[in-house]
Amino acid sequence: MASIFSAEFWSNIFTSDLAIDLGTASVLIHTKQAGRIVVYEPSIVAINTQTGDVEAVGDEAKQLLGRTPQGVKTVRPMKDGMIFEVDAAEKMLAMFIQKARPNKGLARTRIVVSVPPRAHQVARRAVKQVCYDAKAGEVFLVDQTMVAAIGAGLSINEKRGCMIVDVGGGTTDVAVISYNGKVFSDSITIAGDEMDEAIIKFIREKYNVLISETSAERVKWELGSAFPSDHIRTMEVSGRDQFEGLPKTLTLNDSEIREALSEPINAIIDLVRKALNETPPQLAADLIERGICITGGGSKIQGLDERLRKETHLPCYRAEDPQTAVVRGTAMLLEDIPFLRRIQILD
Repeated sequence: MASIFSAEFWSNIFTSDLAIDLGTASVLIHTKQAGRIVVYEPSIVAINTQTGDVEAVGDEAKQLLGRTPQGVKTVRPMKDGMIFEVDAAEKMLAMFIQKARPNKGLARTRIVVSVPPRAHQVARRAVKQVCYDAKAGEVFLVDQTMVAAIGAGLSINEKRGCMIVDVGGGTTDVAVISYNGKVFSDSITIAGDEMDEAIIKFIREKYNVLISETSAERVKWELGSAFPSDHIRTMEVSGRDQFEGLPKTLTLNDSEIREALSEPINAIIDLVRKALNETPPQLAADLIERGICITGGGSKIQGLDERLRKETHLPCYRAEDPQTAVVRGTAMLLEDIPFLRRIQILD
């Protein structure tokens, strides 16, 4: 008797293809089987210093920041858009893949991992090896900037230029893309993490108060801005007086945090200006029509799109759900394997 189920049906049942955004701040995993993002957690791993075993990853590991008991350390394996500690990154990624895969023993799985443009060959090979250790049948590495553009809905296959500014956790990557290739590409190690550090430094120098990374991140999202607004925003933040050693609570406003963020924001603006200066005239005309698309978690800083619009005199818009653009673009490549093979990064 002929089967009532098609070959495509059985392929979908026995395949759990994964798209992974290996970011400095977060790891996102989209599964073809679920049709959605199933892992969205911080790029942090807690490791037992005596045994080398993983104690926690992601959200659980983040809760241990500044609270780790003796014998356990928290590690951020990604730094400045690259794998900083290969061994910790391997362990973290392996745990996340294990979380994401409902069918753990299937060798047919394809895994596509987006990696930063600056990722070195050793790091890329380590990522591939982790995926093969997780029983992947085939592993592809793709450029984060390219897939961010795809996830943001840009038509990268046209013979017209489009510009993407991806403000992540460790790097800001800018690219001008035309006909499935980069006409211009550059990165700086200034992004979300650098903004947090700028806030910590500002509060320490102005108020002599030390605050945690977690508090700085909260201040960034609640008060951070790149362009003045009509409404004054304030919030309280607690830390430790660096002279008296006692807890202290401050009331901050958006104006002073905008001052704190001026240096990293200006660096991002300068990188965009550099890209425009080095873009061929015929593609520059396309950008006047198509504008600048910003993606990444750091793009959610209030007024960044407006500031870029003012500085460049070009249309500028934030992609829908910008922090997931990379993983969505990576997942879309699983629907077009021939195209994926064309744009993959080869060692």
